[in-house]
Amino acid sequence: MRRHVIIGRFGTSDKVSIPTGEAEKATNLQFVVSKRRLEHDISSSLEALSKLGVFPSEVGLDLLILAAHVQAADTRIARATESQDDWTREIRVVVPVSEPGRWNNAASLLQRILDFLTGDRWTLGFRARPTGFERIVQNRPAQLISPPFDQLALFSGGLDSLIGAIDSLEGSHTPLLISHAGDGATSDAQNTLFKGLKKNYTKNNFERLRIWMDFKNFDIKDVEAEKTTRGRSFLFLAAGIFAGTGLRKNFVLNVPENGLIALNVPLDPLRLGAFSTRTTHPFYIARWNELLDLIGIPGSIENPYWDKTKGEMATGCRNTDLLSKLAPDSLSCASPTKGRWLGLSTGHCGYCLPCLIRRAALRGNDRTTYALKDLAAAKLDTREAEGQQARSFQFAIERLRKKPQLAALFIHKSGPLVDESSANQAALAGVYARGLNEIAALLTGVRTSPS
Repeated sequence: MRRHVIIGRFGTSDKVSIPTGEAEKATNLQFVVSKRRLEHDISSSLEALSKLGVFPSEVGLDLLILAAHVQAADTRIARATESQDDWTREIRVVVPVSEPGRWNNAASLLQRILDFLTGDRWTLGFRARPTGFERIVQNRPAQLISPPFDQLALFSGGLDSLIGAIDSLEGSHTPLLISHAGDGATSDAQNTLFKGLKKNYTKNNFERLRIWMDFKNFDIKDVEAEKTTRGRSFLFLAAGIFAGTGLRKNFVLNVPENGLIALNVPLDPLRLGAFSTRTTHPFYIARWNELLDLIGIPGSIENPYWDKTKGEMATGCRNTDLLSKLAPDSLSCASPTKGRWLGLSTGHCGYCLPCLIRRAALRGNDRTTYALKDLAAAKLDTREAEGQQARSFQFAIERLRKKPQLAALFIHKSGPLVDESSANQAALAGVYARGLNEIAALLTGVRTSPS
């Protein structure tokens, strides 16, 4: 096990000394290769937004740069070799920002956010940007007409974000959609869905910010890359907030996610923290809103579907005909490229956790192509990937069937709900139970072995 420190650098002349501990392995993360242009799609994003009349604040840019450090560390430091327990890493980042005092004041809260999200131990430090980079963002021209956007929403290319976009557009809003793509399959889905929406809503001036940030060319010497991507949602939310600061008014960033996935309650006793993501958990979103208030950004993050199952989102969509048309192009699979070694095309496996929830939600109106076409055609082997999630769901469904009252207890297992009222906690228990009921209907007749 090694402790790692990722040090952000703004060009080759940025050589300020950063003290490191005896057991720390230091790696520089370069942001400036030529002149004043920021790498990792950051300057490109600033330019794309300026064409839309959106000019983020320096603090908004700081947040995106911090998220880049987190994404680089999370994806390039292998848990298997760099932790004592095959999961928990010790990571420190040192981030150049416009106002170090503001960010150092938020360091402990940021550490709490990241520890909860990724299951690691994070330490955050901030220093002033080097000379010449004190101000980076272009000032908004005084005579410029304000941008038309009255909403911000994450647009991942998944089914939930598609429903969120349709509902927003049907509600006569003009959203600025925020996409992050780290792979071709995700990018293709986002592009196809966006074009489909543009074709249908021709009179609406909605647009999209697309950020591509994958760090595949960033290497830490003698360390393998990490396959899990627990920190990705930090980048995703940071990109949305970054854009939101450019609206120069109070804003809400919508995060469309069904309540079952947002809670992500462990399905069986073996699914501990390492196996349950927390990307839209209510506690995580609450801490983000606390952070925005602390650093002075006039925005908030909301999940408008926190009390809805995926099936309820689909049936309640404001334009079900358009959803039915575009849904097959949305991408829900946890690993859409995992079938390549078997000669299968990129797409839905049909048996991972997100695929099962999707199949249950669209049951009876699902035109998606799945690698595993019929879950009930043959007995699923729980020792293989094809049967593991189905068996875990069966266990959770049977457990709740025997004792329905346990739903109110189980919703606390994936994270604290201290910010939620008693009424909200009851609603969360309800969405958890209804979500499992949707899966139960899907798995009727599905056999798994061994148990």
